Amino acid sequence: MYEGKIIKFYREKYKLTQEQLGKDICSITHISKIECNRTTYNNEIISLLSERLGIEMDVELKKSLNIKHRLTQWHDAIIMELEEEIEQINSELEHDELIAISDYIHLYHLLRVRYFLIHNNTREAKKIIKKIQKLENELTEYESNLLKHVLGIYYLKCEDHIKAIQTLKQIQIEGYKNPEYYYHLAMAYHTNQSPVAAYYCAEKSHKYFKDINNYLRVIDAEMIMIIQVTENSDYDEIISRFKSLIKSCELFNAPDRKAKLFHNLAYEYYRRKNYEQAIFYYKQSMSLKNSESPFYLLTLEGYIRSSFEGELIPNDELIRLAEDGLIIAIRINQLLYIHLFRLNLYLIKSKEKEYFKYLDNKALPMFTKFGYTYLIQRSEKELFNYYSKINLPDKALEMAKLILVT
Repeated sequence: MYEGKIIKFYREKYKLTQEQLGKDICSITHISKIECNRTTYNNEIISLLSERLGIEMDVELKKSLNIKHRLTQWHDAIIMELEEEIEQINSELEHDELIAISDYIHLYHLLRVRYFLIHNNTREAKKIIKKIQKLENELTEYESNLLKHVLGIYYLKCEDHIKAIQTLKQIQIEGYKNPEYYYHLAMAYHTNQSPVAAYYCAEKSHKYFKDINNYLRVIDAEMIMIIQVTENSDYDEIISRFKSLIKSCELFNAPDRKAKLFHNLAYEYYRRKNYEQAIFYYKQSMSLKNSESPFYLLTLEGYIRSSFEGELIPNDELIRLAEDGLIIAIRINQLLYIHLFRLNLYLIKSKEKEYFKYLDNKALPMFTKFGYTYLIQRSEKELFNYYSKINLPDKALEMAKLILVT
């Protein structure tokens, strides 16, 4: 089955015509039928054609048959987050010429999207996604679901949580058999302030990660589960669960996850107005993060807001921190944090009119477009109180209606 494809591939690679390849071996018509797998052929002809092309057919066949196996291993390594194995297999596959003629070319491209998204290269990921979407009718059921999965992850990376939910919900688990996607759906629901759905999906992914002994990702799923129940659970129990997961991160030497847990623990203290503990853990989180990343900016913004509301740091120092954050946000093209740090600066400088004008006209529309439900709700309440205070009843009523909807 693969012999014909392999012969055609190498013939075209070496720029031979069918006539040149088949000279003194077989006719042009027979070569054409072999390449298209439309005829039977004996081993002697294949051996002679292979010899002329300078290849060993047995070796090439083994390479072709190994592609599916290596792609499966690559996908498993991605799910398990085994960095060295991911890079090793990626390098192998990049140099495997026969992928281009294999039955798994679409699967390879879809996994390339995941590879680029691991490295936050959304530009290259989007290029491949667009190409595959044009060939969607050629995809297998599994590949079609994988396309939805990688597209959902792409939307998460682009902070478009509404589209992420819409896309990931379309996955048919019966034809995909990869419950990992529940984790990404949980992330999207969490940002969209849908705690019941987020908990349900996180719990599904938690079971899957536990079943495959992927304990670092068990931590990820459990973190989301804890966050969803902070409103209705015992405060001390929530703090204890966060600290227990932090110890697990230390055990597994997982600083990235530890940084996330420090951030979420800080936010829990912030919610309870324990500002001193909040800024302590925000600072711990920042110390483990790359300062040129949106994850760092998220924590820096929390640190500034906690310090401001708790009156723990002088305003001139907070202004400097917010300006630093704004510069980084502009440099790495993070619109959300550009808005948040500009709002911080207006707030710290007591520029109330400018703060609410910017919030209403620029920040809130962006929060709404991308589904930042927590920020939407907070902004609408702030604007309602402000418009009520300055006696603009129509504007206040408009915000009140939005608050009731959200």
